Amino acid sequence: MIERTTSQREQLLRQIAQRHGTPTFVYFMDEVQRRIESLREAFGGTLGVSYAMKCNPNADVLVRMRNWVDTLDVSSRGELERGLAAGFPAHRISFTGPAKARRCLELSVEHEIGEVVLESVREARQLSAIASERGKTQQVLVRIAPNRVPKGFGSHMAGRPCQFGIDEEDLETELPEILALPGLTLQGFHIYSGTQCLKADAVAENYEIFLALFRQASALCGLSPKKLVLGSGLGIRYHDGDVALDLARLAALVRPSLQAFQAEPRFAATTMLLETGRYLIGEAGVYLSRVVNRKHSRGSEIATLDGGMQHHLGACGHLGMVIHKPYRMHKLQTVASGADETLHSYDLYGPLCTSIDVLGRGVKLAKLELDDVVAIESSGAYGPSASPGGFISHDPPTEVLVDAGPYGPEIVVSSPPCLE
Repeated sequence: MIERTTSQREQLLRQIAQRHGTPTFVYFMDEVQRRIESLREAFGGTLGVSYAMKCNPNADVLVRMRNWVDTLDVSSRGELERGLAAGFPAHRISFTGPAKARRCLELSVEHEIGEVVLESVREARQLSAIASERGKTQQVLVRIAPNRVPKGFGSHMAGRPCQFGIDEEDLETELPEILALPGLTLQGFHIYSGTQCLKADAVAENYEIFLALFRQASALCGLSPKKLVLGSGLGIRYHDGDVALDLARLAALVRPSLQAFQAEPRFAATTMLLETGRYLIGEAGVYLSRVVNRKHSRGSEIATLDGGMQHHLGACGHLGMVIHKPYRMHKLQTVASGADETLHSYDLYGPLCTSIDVLGRGVKLAKLELDDVVAIESSGAYGPSASPGGFISHDPPTEVLVDAGPYGPEIVVSSPPCLE
């Protein structure tokens, strides 16, 4: 697969902004495919890949993912229906989530999806009754909530009260209850305890915690699991100064443990998957937003853009960021303007009538004029579907996919999820 240069990528972004306008999300799908291939290669085939759809549920993205990943992780009725519509076979779909409505459980059984990930004994009882009423048996995984996670994860839910899964200290009492329920077949276990980690050593230590818990839970059940799912926790670069996760180091640390684990008789036939989303598509996405107003205000240079929080909540610091740091961004240089090496400081705002629609303060960019376009990197995950698109009723963003075609890049304009 041919990799495009930075200048070629920039030229494509300019063409897309000119042709399709702004605000626009651009997803370089060949970069996504390369990331998935690199992940598989790094772990030497010991781990498959499950795509966490919540990070980007774009219908055209899903169609491509169908051929690149092993399974799809959904967390709502809408995601389940969208995954099926994209062509994912039901047996390759896993349903997670801490508050599945009865209708979600019913649909899972009716479609005979791969697994329902159980978050509690109560949910297990409800699913058991639904499956038994229909004379069916539903395959399930039990989600385990670990009591610790290594330092270095941007967000985690280990060792604290949590809505996700069964606490590891309760496995001995609650797993037998689930095993005794009719209409359910326990296939294995699922753990996701932290996310957005750029430190290979911390991720590796977290996987060691997972493997120990998988051993413990399997022994308690007398189970040779068919499937085990590891929440990847793999982070991406959002801010200037972020250092990319060293995937080669992570693989070197983890592969011996994985190989030893899979050599144990109990796990010899077990399929192991990394559940991930942001890591696959996050850095392959760019958000293009245009300058619609410029002003000087009390010592600051202000640039107001046509897109902001209504499309990109994360870039405005409202998706779990404690201290708002601007995403990596730059001005798209036009052919006429050429490269401007002089950087200026700007406070960047979106178009909403609220003080929290801030893309960054003191952002260093080439000189901005009206109609210039700012490209915000690492925007492929948690964009339109994770943002308050209905607030103040601005138009939804355009979403554009770039594929590597045989005669050059192929560009597909996609319908935004909120319109379907």
